Amino acid sequence: MEVLPSLNDRNFWLATMSKKRILIQLDTDPQPSVFDAIVAIDAGVDRLIQYGNVKPEQVRDLVHGAMYTRGPHDLHRTAIFVGGANVTHAEQVFDIARETMFDPFRVSVMLDCNGANSTAAAAVLSASKHVPLEETTALVLAATGPVGQRVSRILANEKCKVYVSSRTLDRSQECVDRLVREGGDSSRLIAIATNDEAWFGKAIKEAELVVACGAAGIRLMTEEQLAAAKRLRVAIDLNAVPPLGIDGISMTDQGVERDGRVDYGALGVGGLKMKIHKAAVAALFESNGKSMDCQEMVSVGRDILAREAL
Repeated sequence: MEVLPSLNDRNFWLATMSKKRILIQLDTDPQPSVFDAIVAIDAGVDRLIQYGNVKPEQVRDLVHGAMYTRGPHDLHRTAIFVGGANVTHAEQVFDIARETMFDPFRVSVMLDCNGANSTAAAAVLSASKHVPLEETTALVLAATGPVGQRVSRILANEKCKVYVSSRTLDRSQECVDRLVREGGDSSRLIAIATNDEAWFGKAIKEAELVVACGAAGIRLMTEEQLAAAKRLRVAIDLNAVPPLGIDGISMTDQGVERDGRVDYGALGVGGLKMKIHKAAVAALFESNGKSMDCQEMVSVGRDILAREAL
């Protein structure tokens, strides 16, 4: 006669065979991002553990808790998400988290400070629908901010010529120097200042792609400057707060043809950004040891577009 396990034994067996997918949210802000928490849950996370105001010196112990609580064969069901408004601090947390782990005790880690990585990936991939990126000349406005830096990095990696702009040349050059230290091709990254009329005018005339990455409510490109961009094929404005970053583009534009170019606004890019964000979180649980930064999110986004094209 077959003896069935008790209810308690069965529950233990089920829990052992199917561990919950746990995401540990390490946020450098005092309060962990509600936005990131909701996206994580919508992406299929079973349990979300949140820490706010995370300092670099705290990361090692937090990561050890993620590494050692489960056996190596279950670590693909634990992952870490790093966020926060201060990109420099969040990058430190991200780097320390990766450096703390070693085989076979690794969990996947994702960095997306205020959505900068997923937004940058979505912007570049939206442009790629209309213009081949390789050897395209791009102008990134407000390139020294979190999104601008990542857009510039991705475009350079895609073999674009990239004008990296800011209000002052010192800030633009500092951004270029950092991108080069991170592996960017110095021959493809050109620092310019928007207050230098000659250089800014040259970049506008040469640009086939413009991406505006400025802070909310800051106009970066006037209608006159847009009209002077005769070679422009794609214009993307990631600002959703009036006045918008590029005159003449609506925040809801999504591949709108206008004056011989294709326009995208912040909400027009936002749909793909959300898909990338959710898919990247879900991908963390496919295996342990994944590292998700902006370039990895480009790959996630390409997979999404390929599936949608079928």
